[in-house]
Amino acid sequence: MHDGVSIALLTCDLRMHDSPVLHAAAAHRGTVPLFVLDDAVHGAGLAPPNRSAFLADCLVDVDRSLRKLGSRLIVLRGDTATETARLAEAVGAARVHVAADASAFAQRREAQLRKALGDRLVVHETVATIVAPGAVLPFGRDHYAVFGAYHRQWALVPRREPLPAPGMLHLPDGVAGLSLDQVVGLLTEDGVAPGLPLGGEGNGRRRLWKWLDSCSARYDQLHDDLPGDATSRLSPYLHFGCLSATEVAHAVGATGTPGAEAFLRQLAWRDFHHQLLAARPDAATRDYRPRGDRWRTDAADLAAWCAGRTGYPLVDAGMRQLQHEGWMHNRARMITASFLTKTLYLDWRAGAAHFAHHLVDADVANNQLNWQWVAGTGTDTRPNRVLNPLRQAQRYDPDGGYVRRWVPELASVPGAAVHRPWLLPAPTRARLDYPEPIVALDASLSRFRQARSL
Repeated sequence: MHDGVSIALLTCDLRMHDSPVLHAAAAHRGTVPLFVLDDAVHGAGLAPPNRSAFLADCLVDVDRSLRKLGSRLIVLRGDTATETARLAEAVGAARVHVAADASAFAQRREAQLRKALGDRLVVHETVATIVAPGAVLPFGRDHYAVFGAYHRQWALVPRREPLPAPGMLHLPDGVAGLSLDQVVGLLTEDGVAPGLPLGGEGNGRRRLWKWLDSCSARYDQLHDDLPGDATSRLSPYLHFGCLSATEVAHAVGATGTPGAEAFLRQLAWRDFHHQLLAARPDAATRDYRPRGDRWRTDAADLAAWCAGRTGYPLVDAGMRQLQHEGWMHNRARMITASFLTKTLYLDWRAGAAHFAHHLVDADVANNQLNWQWVAGTGTDTRPNRVLNPLRQAQRYDPDGGYVRRWVPELASVPGAAVHRPWLLPAPTRARLDYPEPIVALDASLSRFRQARSL
């Protein structure tokens, strides 16, 4: 036990289990678990209704867990560096522990904390990721630009062991913050998706263990099956740090199945995007590999895509799922993104902004860089690939179950016919209240090839 008081500044690590920040802070005589509602996050549009609601769940869950350990969560509002430094002075904190993160916002926050706190600030790596950005590098470069090469090195890096949840904690007397009722009130907004998952470490851990018992062994076979819905759905809990990616990797890897290997590859993709963004923060808004695109501007087409009214049922099903759940199956994300950027030839940034507003798991690294991958301006080694929604439907929703689940206008259309409603008899189409396709696939492919000079 170290002398003095420490602050555990929680950011992307809203959990008790495998929390390097909380574990290190708990080694001091007194520990202040702190979260700051930073007005700059709201000002930057990084806290839309779905993520705010999920965050409220997370903070309530953290506070509940801390109270079982004799402590509680201190929540302040304002600039993170200013509020943390003020609290550090008030309690005489010898150390302030915080997790490293990759985004430009997080890097600025760390720099401001360093300026305010000096050597009292301790930054912990491998909190948000399994392998820290910059831990593996190609010769002469500051990051990997090709996933395959990165993954080979990533797999060789020894993983740290997950840390246990802390024991009893001592919160110094006189430390005050917002009440949890005030916090929930500040984070409660209109427009929350009706099917939004519940946040918090407890819910995340229950989902993890249930998925490990049911679907993880066959993840390699099932992860693209749209109606099967057998993906882990852990991404929101990883994004908010309710679950540790390191602990998840240990738990999944221990099963030793082909499904485990396929899932670990997805965790490697997550780390890959973090290391790229850490080295190239401007990739959040600028083409990583410019292709000379002159994107179309068409407000009507963009609105139809956002609303799930393009006339292509598989695309519309994905967009409807996003509206209802604040989440979307990964295969559907790729299909809808390809449709916007390659079929409609609209700027990937418009799609990324829409996803960022609705997705509960949208972080800058994975949302923006996955969009760039699909648009062909990112790290895809086949930048001009086009995901034809009809062919994707044949492969990943052959009987139309996913479409019928999310596009109720088409629920009465049987089998694969649901993917081509324009071929149904005219009287049937008239009853469906479903739009005609907003674009012809052949014409759009020609337009894209011409734009890319293929």
